Amino acid sequence: MAIAIYPGSFDPITNGHIDIVRRAKKLFSKLYISIVANPNKNSLFTAEERVAITKAALAEAGINGLEVVSYEGLLIDCAKEHGADAIVRGLRANSDFEYEFQMALTNRDLAPEFESVFFMTAKKLSFLSSSIVKEVCKYGGDVSTFVPKSVETALREKLHTQQ
Repeated sequence: MAIAIYPGSFDPITNGHIDIVRRAKKLFSKLYISIVANPNKNSLFTAEERVAITKAALAEAGINGLEVVSYEGLLIDCAKEHGADAIVRGLRANSDFEYEFQMALTNRDLAPEFESVFFMTAKKLSFLSSSIVKEVCKYGGDVSTFVPKSVETALREKLHTQQ
């Protein structure tokens, strides 16, 4: 079986991401969750916080045996560093497909040895994004069906300290 890397900002990780992790883990002998540390992106959580939150969320979901890492730069370089053969991506909607298709072609051009493997998000989670979760939480809404409890706690603490 191959080694895969599932990249993303995970700001924060959601139940949609966890659904993809759970399914990808069944297909790959090793799975890395790779958190983008992009200093040009306005993230709510730092890369280090996102690594910690993601680890806690996966443990809470009963998912173990994978590594959560952060990286800066090209995804292809991170994949090579960890010996990955495949890049896992989730698809929610048609707009995701267009972007992911472009990225897969770019990655193939940069490093043809990597395969992009796409997972369709579960129908009940297809609307879910980290941005929606942050927005709902910011205004005091219930996000308990969108994220694990540990993520909800981290979100509420972070948003409270920003006010």
